Amino acid sequence: MPETQFLERILFSEEQLATRVHELGRQISADYRGKKPLFVGILRGCVLFYADLIKNISVDCTLDFMCLSSYSGTGSTGQVRTMLDLRESIQGRHVIIVEDIVDTGLTLDYLMNHLKDRGAASIEICCLLDKPANRKVNVTPKYVGFSIENEFVIGYGLDYNELYRNLPYIGVFKKQ
Repeated sequence: MPETQFLERILFSEEQLATRVHELGRQISADYRGKKPLFVGILRGCVLFYADLIKNISVDCTLDFMCLSSYSGTGSTGQVRTMLDLRESIQGRHVIIVEDIVDTGLTLDYLMNHLKDRGAASIEICCLLDKPANRKVNVTPKYVGFSIENEFVIGYGLDYNELYRNLPYIGVFKKQ
């Protein structure tokens, strides 16, 4: 287990995460029955959540990834950069964006507009964590694991300067 001297407290345990991810998988599967959604994971933070979510999806689906960046340290830079794009066309596809956390909404607002322009039939957001108090633009995820206060969190894919993604739970980062 990585050192956790930077952890203030555990916010969501492994068990809480597993239960909620299972529930999200059931809900998405019911909503997309008869369709073949494309799950677009936003790297790198989504990886653990994405893998666990996909294991709980019971409908035929396809998988892809994008890598976007707008963070440095504990804050958003306000500019979104595409570092890895989709491999195939999304024309006419039902797209579910899988994101670790929705914070300011700037990254997802950019991405939603970008994917709409590429002809997706529908686009929804599935996020593990939602931080609505921090919104700078109107982005509303359809599938939300947990809503949280304005705290910086680490673990289960979420990082501080690329560290602590491998914690099996989500914890609040201790400010220096």
